[in-house]
Amino acid sequence: MHDILHCVNIIVASTPRKSKTFEEGFWRCRSTQNTQIMKNTIVSMFFFLLASFGFAQKKLAFNLSDALQKNKINVVYRQIQVLEDGDKKGVRLSKEREEGLAWLKGVKFSEGTIEFDVKGQDVFQQSFVGVAFHAQNDSTYDAVYFRPFNFYAKDSVRYIHAVQYVAHPQYPWKKLRDERNAQFEKAIPNAPNPNEWFHAKVVVKGKSVQVFVNDRKEAVLKVEKLSVFSKGQIGLFVGDGSGGDFANLVISKKIVP
Repeated sequence: MHDILHCVNIIVASTPRKSKTFEEGFWRCRSTQNTQIMKNTIVSMFFFLLASFGFAQKKLAFNLSDALQKNKINVVYRQIQVLEDGDKKGVRLSKEREEGLAWLKGVKFSEGTIEFDVKGQDVFQQSFVGVAFHAQNDSTYDAVYFRPFNFYAKDSVRYIHAVQYVAHPQYPWKKLRDERNAQFEKAIPNAPNPNEWFHAKVVVKGKSVQVFVNDRKEAVLKVEKLSVFSKGQIGLFVGDGSGGDFANLVISKKIVP
């Protein structure tokens, strides 16, 4: 055990955030050991440490307006333009028929967090804004989206339809509402202003999907994923007849509590 700890110290002391120096530390340590057990132990520990540090660094912050101007966004069924709204710099998707999508080119997402600022409108049946992930193509994906026009609805039925999970094409909102009512859409207590920017966070871990709004510690929606896909494209989502404003997109593979 003393020899193992000695080797771990060598590895960790070799600037642990760079895989090259991790490797150097590993081989320095390996050269001092002769038994197969020790070599197997160090190999396992080396890859565990390397994976751990790599995992912690998987965080991508996107300037959406810059990404658009550099042709790094692929838009489906929408027009898109650069947006500057106060301190928010992002993109605006136009209002059109059908669901609209804006995929980040070359970006794949599996498990972790998706954070973004978003603004819809308090206009009945004309504002559906969120994100799509685990996409296989333009019609097969999971999505989480908000209905700002229901945030403060006085009608009790509309009120509980503020945030929604879907898995297209098998599980659109209508099928879920008809067959599994209130399981995949919920109200948002103390909801944000439906005409203003708010912050959203979607946490995906295995089959679990949780949605948080602003600085709330409690999830406003907790569901189990319905699609069989665990990895795919990621992008912005707007519903049929809806536009939407988006900014400050951050994707992280480290689960944030």
